[in-house]
Amino acid sequence: MKLKNVAAAGAIVLASALALTACSGSNNSGSSNSPKPSDTSSVDLSSLSGTITAGGSSAQANVQQAWTTAFTQQATGVKINYDKSQGSGGGVTNWLAGSYDFAGTDAALKPEQFTQAQTAPCGAAGALNIPVYLSGVGIIYKLPGDPKVKVTGQILAQIFAGKITSWNDPKLVAVNSGTTLPNLKISVVHRSDGSGTTANFTTYLSQIDPTDWTWAAGTAWPNNVGSGQQGGSGVVNTVEAGSGTIGYADQSSVGSATMADVQVGTSGSTFSTYSAAGATAAFAAAATDASQGAGDLTKKLDYTKITDASAYPIPLLSYDVLCKNFKDSTQGKLTAAYIGFIGSSEGQQVGAANAKAAPLPDSILAEIKTSLADVK
Repeated sequence: MKLKNVAAAGAIVLASALALTACSGSNNSGSSNSPKPSDTSSVDLSSLSGTITAGGSSAQANVQQAWTTAFTQQATGVKINYDKSQGSGGGVTNWLAGSYDFAGTDAALKPEQFTQAQTAPCGAAGALNIPVYLSGVGIIYKLPGDPKVKVTGQILAQIFAGKITSWNDPKLVAVNSGTTLPNLKISVVHRSDGSGTTANFTTYLSQIDPTDWTWAAGTAWPNNVGSGQQGGSGVVNTVEAGSGTIGYADQSSVGSATMADVQVGTSGSTFSTYSAAGATAAFAAAATDASQGAGDLTKKLDYTKITDASAYPIPLLSYDVLCKNFKDSTQGKLTAAYIGFIGSSEGQQVGAANAKAAPLPDSILAEIKTSLADVK
């Protein structure tokens, strides 16, 4: 889908995004033999009208704003309302109740939710999990003097399990040679709402260190360590306002907070902080197909397979979930057109330019186009 006449006034860095499109193939992890998604569409966006109501993932908040602005520059008759306050859990709940045209979620529908959708809101045709946003879970902290801190997966598991409680714990000191860490209590901050970011982070912990992290991965924070805050912004603000605090958030909401370098793999001296290229490398290593039905694009991430020095160890893959068959076919086509834009190379470059997202591989974009073609 080509974008026309996009205003530059303080909104979307679209020119940079489209300029990047020409080299996006070299940045994507899809094979050079993968089918290339078309950047054109039979849908005339200028002819579209209506309102799309959605909500969910706070990790998608910034990128959804960018996508909405870029899309409605051409589809001027369309209004898109995305409620970021719900978090992934609330977004899916509201979508299942029929309140949303699509839900943003950093965790694909659970099997029982996928089955539930075949009754309501989708009917027998069921639902589609469409990957739209590749990012990373940033580990943020606040310490006097703002020293640069390195952490291993085991250290993170022990901190968030309440087993490491001081910043000058010997395990932290050992991996931060040359950095003076204060004798200060660690104050953990986590999400209080149902969160796909929590699901990604707890999946990482449970895979990397199942000995110390004994809780099942999920959207709800599983223990009573630390304080819970609403939304990614709530976690970031609380960490920033404290001293000795540590938390996790999608990198797009981190802002000026300091992110730790995270060990790549479970041994060695390679540590990395988030980058789009690092998320792409991690996705290429960790992602496998886990489809729950025809056209569904659920992917499973195996964090233990992320060992390359160029990768960021905690990638986050976020989805937009919608029905295959809408009760109103016009609304279905409108929603599919918007998510189709998101899943085009232009949409992915808008995300890269405005939310530091990692563009999804061309092979995934081709899958998205095929899946959305059947939405009605």
